[in-house]
Amino acid sequence: MSRPESTTETAPTSGRTTGLGAAGAAVTLAGVLVNGLAYLVPVLAARRLDPAGLSALATALGLVAIAAVPGLGLQLAVAVHHARHGSSDTRRLTAVTAAMSAAALILATPLLVTALDLPVEVPALLAVTTAAVVLSSRSLGELQGSQRFLRLAAAMALLAAGRYGGVIAGLLLGTGLTGALTAGALTAALTPFVLARIARTPDRSTTGPRLTVAQVTAGCGATLAMLVVSYADLLLARQLLPPSGSGAYAVGTVLSKGALWAPQVAAVLALPRLARGDRRSRTVALAVTGGCGLVLVLASTLAGGLAFRLAGGPDYTHLGRYAPIFAAVGGLYAVTFVLLNDRLAAGVRWPAAPLWVGTAGLVTVAAIVRPRTVSDLLLLALGTALVTTVLMALPARRRV
Repeated sequence: MSRPESTTETAPTSGRTTGLGAAGAAVTLAGVLVNGLAYLVPVLAARRLDPAGLSALATALGLVAIAAVPGLGLQLAVAVHHARHGSSDTRRLTAVTAAMSAAALILATPLLVTALDLPVEVPALLAVTTAAVVLSSRSLGELQGSQRFLRLAAAMALLAAGRYGGVIAGLLLGTGLTGALTAGALTAALTPFVLARIARTPDRSTTGPRLTVAQVTAGCGATLAMLVVSYADLLLARQLLPPSGSGAYAVGTVLSKGALWAPQVAAVLALPRLARGDRRSRTVALAVTGGCGLVLVLASTLAGGLAFRLAGGPDYTHLGRYAPIFAAVGGLYAVTFVLLNDRLAAGVRWPAAPLWVGTAGLVTVAAIVRPRTVSDLLLLALGTALVTTVLMALPARRRV
């Protein structure tokens, strides 16, 4: 049953709501900057570090990305809560989430040092960066929930500058792996304070109910499920395909991830309205996301060889016939992400359950069939994306 409009709570927005066109452009540009800085780090590292240092830095950045997943979930939870109830006190829960995320890296130091051959000081530096990212997520969620999208775009850019700027500066100055990560931790540690000032409103009253642990847990679980289901095929390719096949599949997933993240601005803009029961925003977000995916599939059909050439080089041009399927997988998961946000905004219990079902199904079928070619595994991935999207669309929206 759809939740009745009469029961939807309306929360005031802080600041002026920006026109969607300007907001979308600003958030899109901020996303491009974030991805650009993240891409620049390994490019510089390849020229400034030896192979062992390059591998260690890539591993360190991957660990931060994993440990900071609770920050993405926190942002979703804060955005929904703020849109529905207005300002409320989320500082304590944010601090606990950040502390737990950082503590996980500290406690795992012996394992990370021995298993991944990292210097002993690296996990502590990564813990500082992770805590800063999670703390900053609260401000991002408040800006998103109050629909101050221009400030949200600026905050996203500043967080990326803090997260990667110090590392880039350290690499340019030739400080080595530890020096670059130390500089990155220092610049990242400054960002929560700057973002808090950007998110501050003239009216600092907190009249709404407090954000609950269950809401943050739901957001974290949903974010983790989305990452797992969208990367599961890449991990399976590493295990099931020969080296040449897994390398080709890795290049193809660049197209999938591009189709997944390219239209995410629609989900960012729609989330606050979804939290208030605006059904039209859901329709528009799905239409924009689906339309973007369709365009990318058509473009990759016409220029699949060029897409693979740009993603992996001339050695992979012959795989262009697979480009539309990779794009379709990413496009379906982009639609799934919008539906996931819709379920979170509606307060659905276990919003990410279909994603875990899809992941389990993919792993089970792959273990039974054991595909040995790119095409076989790709068809399994496409089927999983299609089934997962349908499962996400089936449950009726309701408020718990």
